[in-house]
Amino acid sequence: MKNFFYGQRYQKFLKRVVDIFGSLFLLLFFSPICFFIALAIKLTSKGPIFADVPERVGQNGKKFKMYKFRSMMVNAHYLLRSDPRFKKLFEEYKKGSYKLRNDPRVTLVGRFIRKHSLDEIPQLLNVLKGEMSLVGPRAYYPDELENQKKKFPQVAKLVKKVLSVKPGITGLWQVSGRSEINFDKRIIIDASYVDNISLLLDLKIILKTPKVMLTGDGAV
Repeated sequence: MKNFFYGQRYQKFLKRVVDIFGSLFLLLFFSPICFFIALAIKLTSKGPIFADVPERVGQNGKKFKMYKFRSMMVNAHYLLRSDPRFKKLFEEYKKGSYKLRNDPRVTLVGRFIRKHSLDEIPQLLNVLKGEMSLVGPRAYYPDELENQKKKFPQVAKLVKKVLSVKPGITGLWQVSGRSEINFDKRIIIDASYVDNISLLLDLKIILKTPKVMLTGDGAV
């Protein structure tokens, strides 16, 4: 019975059941909040409600479209990489493990929903589609993953392990410091999660997540 709640058997069977019922419950629970977030985005900035961002790297390297509430100016991802005005900002972005503090692209509403991880609620749709899990490693951008592997070659093997499972909305590194943790340490934490994946560990991470959302600790 223990094996059913731990390791491969848990990942193949029970984890998916938890993901489906958990995401349905959370979508229903957060639906009033989502309405007000969507309204606030439309009233305070030009552009769509959902962020138009490149695909992320999922399980076994398969790319997928992640759903997020838009927290930045339109085309923010592309402007950072192509607009000469953001050249210095892009260098800072890469040096900071692909995270930025005081990002000028973030909108007023975006600053609030990013701090409390409310922009990530739509990822529950990715969970229902089977592209993500409620709990798992971070879902990386392809260029971010490649550049960071070059910067930290010592964790290349761990990256492969991390990509063997579905990325999560929340995870061990998210409740251990979020954006204050650099890529190499983040990968070590996520690889540790993969090695010890179980129902009990997932429940512990899920129970810690509301506190992180409310306090905004480690967010950028």
